Amino acid sequence: MTWTAPTITREEFALDLPERQALSAFVDFHRQTFLWKCEGLSAEQLASHPIASTGISLLGIIRHMAEVERHWWRHRVAGENVPNLYDDDAEWGPLDPTTAAADYEQLVNEWSMVDAVAARFDLDDTFARRDEVWSIRTLYLHLIEEWARHNGHADLIREAIDGAVGE
Repeated sequence: MTWTAPTITREEFALDLPERQALSAFVDFHRQTFLWKCEGLSAEQLASHPIASTGISLLGIIRHMAEVERHWWRHRVAGENVPNLYDDDAEWGPLDPTTAAADYEQLVNEWSMVDAVAARFDLDDTFARRDEVWSIRTLYLHLIEEWARHNGHADLIREAIDGAVGE
């Protein structure tokens, strides 16, 4: 039997939360939304490129966002000496459906590690990115934007795979 992405329940959150909780809740909601777009799909479907004009796949986004969150929180903010998951944009392909379950698990497991890093910093704390100084607040906003953009990709890819549409 082939692996399929598990069922996801997206958690609603109050819209009058304090700033830090609201930023975190929006990131979590976008994470859950992405997994919801993947739910029930086989490894082969996740790795497929159903839109001929792009090489983006759901599995590629899974791998990319695990790398993105690791890079920002663990490398940049915490300065951890952990290896990159992929080198030079290799997360986008070539893709092997037999790794889909492990790639999915890597993404979900990365969240607990990056959330633990995030909890150690205040919104006004800063870190360096190249020759720029970023605040933790700005990083949250950047991740919301990154997740939202890829959720838009996921909407189109999922519809091209099996016609499923969502909000």
